[in-house]
Amino acid sequence: MNVPNNLSRSCLLAFAIFWIVILSNEGIDEDIILILFLSFIPIFMVASLVILSTVCPIFWFTAKQGFSKQEVFKTYHPYYVVIAFGLSVFGILSTNFNINMIAFFVSAFITTNQSWVWFAKEKTNGKHS
Repeated sequence: MNVPNNLSRSCLLAFAIFWIVILSNEGIDEDIILILFLSFIPIFMVASLVILSTVCPIFWFTAKQGFSKQEVFKTYHPYYVVIAFGLSVFGILSTNFNINMIAFFVSAFITTNQSWVWFAKEKTNGKHS
C-alpha cells in the first residue's frame, strides 16, 4: 500500500472540501486568508490520524489473511460507510448544525471514503497483497 501518496491526496482533498464548505457559507475575507493557510497543518494531522487508525488497519489485517484489495473493499467498505455516515450525522446534529462541524464531518466522510477507493485501486507490483 502506498500510504504516503494516499495520505497526501486525502489531506489535500480534506483541505479543499473543508474550506469550500466554510467559504461557501461565510465568503472570503482578508482575515480568513491567514487562517486558511495555517489550517492545513491541523487538517493534515486529523486526516492522517483518521485514515491511519480506521482505513489502513482493515487493509493491513486482511492482507495478512490473503484478501485482495478489491475483496477487502467489497466486503468491508459498505459497513464502514454506514458507520461513518451515522457518526457524521450524529456529530452534525449534536452541534446544532455548526458550520465548522459540518465542514469537518463532510470533509472527513468524503475523504475517508475516497481513501478507500484509492487503496482499493492501487496496483500491486506482481505481489499478492
